[in-house]
Amino acid sequence: MSDEKETVVLAYSGGLDTSCILVWLQEQGFNVIAYMADVGQEEDMEGAKAKAKKLGATKVFLEDLRQQFVEEFVFAAIKSNAAYEDRYLMGTAFARPCIARRQVEIALQENARYLSHGATGKGNDQVRFELTYYALYPEAKVIAPWRLPEFYNRFKGRTDLFEYAKAHDIPLPVTPKKPWSIDENMMHVSYEAGLLENPWEIAPDDLYKTTVDPKDAPNEPDVLDIEFKAGIPISVKNVNSGDVYSNPMQLFLYLNTIGTRHGIGRIDIVENRFIGMKSRGIYETRAATILHVAHLDIEAICLDKELRKIKQGLSIKLSEQVYHGLWWSPECIFTRFCIDKSQECVAGTVRVSVFKGQVYIKCRRGDMSLYNEELVSMDVSGSYDPQDAGGFIKINGLR
Repeated sequence: MSDEKETVVLAYSGGLDTSCILVWLQEQGFNVIAYMADVGQEEDMEGAKAKAKKLGATKVFLEDLRQQFVEEFVFAAIKSNAAYEDRYLMGTAFARPCIARRQVEIALQENARYLSHGATGKGNDQVRFELTYYALYPEAKVIAPWRLPEFYNRFKGRTDLFEYAKAHDIPLPVTPKKPWSIDENMMHVSYEAGLLENPWEIAPDDLYKTTVDPKDAPNEPDVLDIEFKAGIPISVKNVNSGDVYSNPMQLFLYLNTIGTRHGIGRIDIVENRFIGMKSRGIYETRAATILHVAHLDIEAICLDKELRKIKQGLSIKLSEQVYHGLWWSPECIFTRFCIDKSQECVAGTVRVSVFKGQVYIKCRRGDMSLYNEELVSMDVSGSYDPQDAGGFIKINGLR
């Protein structure tokens, strides 16, 4: 592949695929810089860093991206109400442009012409990583091992990777007894592959990492006041305990704790990948599910009826753009700009009850509410003349 000793920056997780790829790239004659992004995954990052050095990486970058992930990407997801195919809140899809951006910055800093990742040739992540590379570093050369015949003919599946890992003394956290693939960050945990590829196979109880089974959750709810400004959560108060959080990352982490306790955000779905095939995924999305429900409610009281209709269309459009890896595209930038504009008056507080796998809306108040209690009242006429409805109905009945 390479006539000279070139440098490649590998997006490295410490898992089975990228550990094997790190060694394999060296076999191809590359100097390998391992880049690890901390986006809130509950893993031994220092241990993975030490492993990358042991496996021969010339440098290892461990970057803390948690704050920017929450503020730039997760909160963009919340204010947009983006849910791919109506259900998936896209924790992986929102993380990829954040992770890949820093990878590009390191490549430019280290004068590395090559960028690499461990995404499968059948999935969405290859697109998300590489469209970020090309948007921010057009001259970059991409090494996608799972699309190279010399790699995928040698490693036909995870069994071959396990054998390669054994031969090269690569320690791995995954075992053949639990062969599913996991992607984790602050926003969610996803599970796919292995026995989960059979959509009729029920996921084992021990699969879930971050949520209790809702039936085992506490018998008393947590009641939360969530305050929004410009569509973004700015404060969470636990009505029961009095705990208050306003720092974006701490607020999000606290809601993750609440979500863990009550089994919030578990879904098991079949989705349509960008390249055309269907895949089965299981997800745990704790804080983002709570905020998604609350944000939908504060929008309902603050947004004009016609504006809300347009915003719903933008939400669908953004979910497709993000899922397809188009975060840095002109159309996605424009969509995000329009969504931001729609959120200028979305401010107020929503009270929710979090209980046994569900988020229940209790009440809400909008700082810039369009709700007119007198106008809508059944007991007070206000400034509304009921006779006007007759003409309205006749006009609508003409067709």
